[in-house]
Amino acid sequence: MRELLDYRSEFPILGHTTYLINHSLAAMPRGAEDRLREYACMWAERGIRAWGEGWWTMPMTVGDQVGRIVGAPAGTTVMHQNVAVAEAVVLSCFRPADAARNRIVYERGNFPSVRYLYQAQPDLEVVVCEDDREIVDAIDERTLLVPISHVLFKTGEIQDVEPIVRRADEVGAHVILDCYQSAGIVPLDVTALGVDFAVGGSVKWLCGGPGNGWLYVRPDLAETLEPTSTGWQAHEAPFSFEEEMRYASGAARFLTGTPNVPAHYAATAGYDLIEEVGSDRIRANSLRQTQLLIDLADEAGFEVRSPRSTERRGGTVTVHVPEFPAVHRELAERQILCDFRPDAGIRLGPHFFTSDDELRFAIDQIGDIVETGAYERHLGAVAQH
Repeated sequence: MRELLDYRSEFPILGHTTYLINHSLAAMPRGAEDRLREYACMWAERGIRAWGEGWWTMPMTVGDQVGRIVGAPAGTTVMHQNVAVAEAVVLSCFRPADAARNRIVYERGNFPSVRYLYQAQPDLEVVVCEDDREIVDAIDERTLLVPISHVLFKTGEIQDVEPIVRRADEVGAHVILDCYQSAGIVPLDVTALGVDFAVGGSVKWLCGGPGNGWLYVRPDLAETLEPTSTGWQAHEAPFSFEEEMRYASGAARFLTGTPNVPAHYAATAGYDLIEEVGSDRIRANSLRQTQLLIDLADEAGFEVRSPRSTERRGGTVTVHVPEFPAVHRELAERQILCDFRPDAGIRLGPHFFTSDDELRFAIDQIGDIVETGAYERHLGAVAQH
């Protein structure tokens, strides 16, 4: 078994940066370039034949690889461009909404793209809750969908999903679990959780790059629901070019149009590494390193705005310091790549290939920037932004 730090050679950007932004855009695996070259060669040498030699089925075959990582059976997970598209496809199964069941319930910390989708529907009533406990109380017989985040993007807090799923089942509502900030860093089994749908992407901990959203549909629902946001790849026989829709069986009916083939090629390099290292091993290292970050932040006198409990802590530690947007700019100039979120602070996201020394260095540099006032030269630019 390879040591975790042996994987550093798989990620070129680690050679010249301190890369702590894997919660936003994970470092690119070296193998992604090889996969994209394979795609280009396939296009150049096989041309139209490439569709029948693997391209057409990639949303399903690559989806199955994601499924293995998140505990989904084969044939239940398909690829989309992003989470907004995936959730829109799910929502389309229930439109127009029944006036007696038209409530959408989610947490205030939900990712904006998801919130915008539901807010834009004029016939839906959106109920925004403060936390996961309040969500359970808000779900009732009027609730249609509960589109929640497994891990909140600002704070890295893990939501308590099981009570939400139980309550939704009791009243006939459907849970859509957004696993963008958990898949690849927090072990996840969508089958055991019993969620109706799960969505996510690959930009973050899965190291799969952009253009690779995914959608899991519970097997029994996949055989009965009929999305109205659809396309020819969702047809039972797409190349017969029938004039009327005839839905494919299983999760394939939740596809839309022509797939994003180059993105799917690029993604598999990261998925391979996540499968090789293993979710449990990644999680154990993440818990150790996020605790180290918390301890270092405490020693430096910084406020930590992420959960301290291991049961509630995802892969990100959010550190609040004065003028943190300007501090973030100075960190970037020092080749320490992280990010920040309003009303939260600087987000630090180590992954399995991150060294402990990098974490110590990052916290030391934040301390130096705050103590010396090096951030002050960025205040004007931050204010304009």
